[in-house]
Amino acid sequence: MSRPLSKPSAGPATGRPGEARGPVGGRSGVPGGEGAATTAAGTGQRHWSAIGEETFAGGMWLMYALFRIGGRLPFRLVLYPVVLWYWAANRAAREASLEYLRRLQAATGALGHEPGRRDTLRHFLSFAETILDKMLAVGGRYRLHTIRFVGRELIEQMVRARQGGLVVTAHMGCLEMCQASADATPGLKLTVLVHTVHAERFNRMLDRLSPGRGISLMQVTEISPATAVLLSERVARGEFVAIAGDRVPLAAGRASAVAVPFLGHEAPFPTGAYMLAALLKCPLFSMGCIRQGDTHEVVFERLAERVVLPRGDRLSASAAYAAEFVRGIERLLARAPYEWFNFFSFWNQPGALAARPASKSHD
Repeated sequence: MSRPLSKPSAGPATGRPGEARGPVGGRSGVPGGEGAATTAAGTGQRHWSAIGEETFAGGMWLMYALFRIGGRLPFRLVLYPVVLWYWAANRAAREASLEYLRRLQAATGALGHEPGRRDTLRHFLSFAETILDKMLAVGGRYRLHTIRFVGRELIEQMVRARQGGLVVTAHMGCLEMCQASADATPGLKLTVLVHTVHAERFNRMLDRLSPGRGISLMQVTEISPATAVLLSERVARGEFVAIAGDRVPLAAGRASAVAVPFLGHEAPFPTGAYMLAALLKCPLFSMGCIRQGDTHEVVFERLAERVVLPRGDRLSASAAYAAEFVRGIERLLARAPYEWFNFFSFWNQPGALAARPASKSHD
């Protein structure tokens, strides 16, 4: 029997090619090259966090300025060649994209045809288009009135009652719409747990873009007792905590991930969000974002009023919550197939246990 997790690992958060990540869980940047060859012990599989990246705030400010001057066209003229080069040069990322698209098509028929290289390029360009949306969202300059929110009333009710909760999300679409959601919900305060040492830099960047915003980043690799107390205090004040639920942390222990079905194949998903929700004794929500036409749809769902992880069966219970979270991801990807931004071999992440979902209630 596996040991229960004593310190839930914080999920890394937002996606890329080249590990370009934004405010919901990490770094913002343009696609980069190959990095250190860190592998998981005994697997030979490079961990997602070891994939190289090229992150520089100056480049983001330049692209943001280009948009302010001339709209999306000059932004695309600068960024698209970089993405095209990265697509051509990074075989591993192309293969990961194709693996995902093939499994999505087989499971949902969302593409309507067998995917090929052109589809992988479209997948990369979809990510490139999202980079600008990230900047606009965190800067409070996105056209808020065009965003379609689904299930936001669940969060609004909690805010009015001064009750906090935990939100689990994935590297899908423009997760920086968390900022837009905070702007659209008076009184909502959100702490985003990120798996990056650059959280303070991006907090400063966010301050310049959007002073007085209701969102902040907290860099964590695992939930220490001190961090748990801090988060518990924030939730008790009616604030929300957001954490990514789709990437297995580098420091994953044997009880840090579970294997659940995703697009017809078992994939590892971290348990940190469910362990943390059980520790905080608060409601658990999921949030997903997908592009729909020239705007975005942000979807909130309540996964549990209270997360219960029985002693001796924590992995199986965590797998049940993870499976429900994954089903929500699949529903959104069936509608927006190019919005999945994990450009590595997702099904081969190290560290997952083959725990199976157990039946549970939401109350």
